[in-house]
Amino acid sequence: MSWIESIQKAINYMEEHLLDDLTIDEIAREANSSVFHFQRTFSILTDMSIADYLRRRRLTLAAQELMNTDNKVIDLAYKYGYDTPEAFTKAFRKQHNVTPSEARKKQGKLQSYNRLVIQVSLKGAEPMKYKIVEKEKFQVVGVKRTYNCKMGENTQGIPLFWDEMNSQEMDKQLFHLNNGDIKGVLGVCVADRNYKDNSLIDYWIATDRVGDVPENLLAMEVPASKWVVFEVHGPMPDAMQNTWKKIYSEWFPSNPYEQSGSVELEVYTDEDPFSPDLYSEIWIPIK
Repeated sequence: MSWIESIQKAINYMEEHLLDDLTIDEIAREANSSVFHFQRTFSILTDMSIADYLRRRRLTLAAQELMNTDNKVIDLAYKYGYDTPEAFTKAFRKQHNVTPSEARKKQGKLQSYNRLVIQVSLKGAEPMKYKIVEKEKFQVVGVKRTYNCKMGENTQGIPLFWDEMNSQEMDKQLFHLNNGDIKGVLGVCVADRNYKDNSLIDYWIATDRVGDVPENLLAMEVPASKWVVFEVHGPMPDAMQNTWKKIYSEWFPSNPYEQSGSVELEVYTDEDPFSPDLYSEIWIPIK
């Protein structure tokens, strides 16, 4: 089963169980994926989280039911997963800009989020520059944090982690320590490493270093792999985010590779991060 079919299978599962108390573990299992990789792929392709999709779809169906039945608001609140009518009304207003009672009276316009169908985009007009690299195991040194993907800690926490480390000038220390083949400071995402709960990830701000490890830093061995290395051109963070989207929506569907490991790298240089000529890289292990 291809990755695109796996994602669509998981979406179909969500649709079939919209009124159930779904867990992200169950949804990712349908895609034969870890929680982290499924959430990451889903959010890159759709620009929303799994929780956002479920909430929007449920409130879309709730609005349709309000318009077409005489069912009580309190009953609809419980049916669509809200503990109280007040919580339901607050969420309903946030999405539709009207209250449930106003929607029933057909006052105002409703926001409808339709069932997702994942389609491959093979544009090809803008070529992606990449290379395939065979690399032996190597060491990265730096600092790390652990995040729970179920709670969205990674999305919120990683940018704050970078801000904190940059304010402490950790980037300067890492650039100074960098003596390995990969030049720059690395954002290293490690999913499913030594955790029973596969929703946990380790995120490192690190650098490729041969030799000793300074006392204030940790070290990790990245296993030998075949990597696809994508060029990223343009200012942060948009250039990096756009390249990730193209990788999943264009490159993987049109190439005979799939991800082979849990470690992904973003490589940052010491150039101006807002420069239109900024050069960065994305490294993904493949098979």
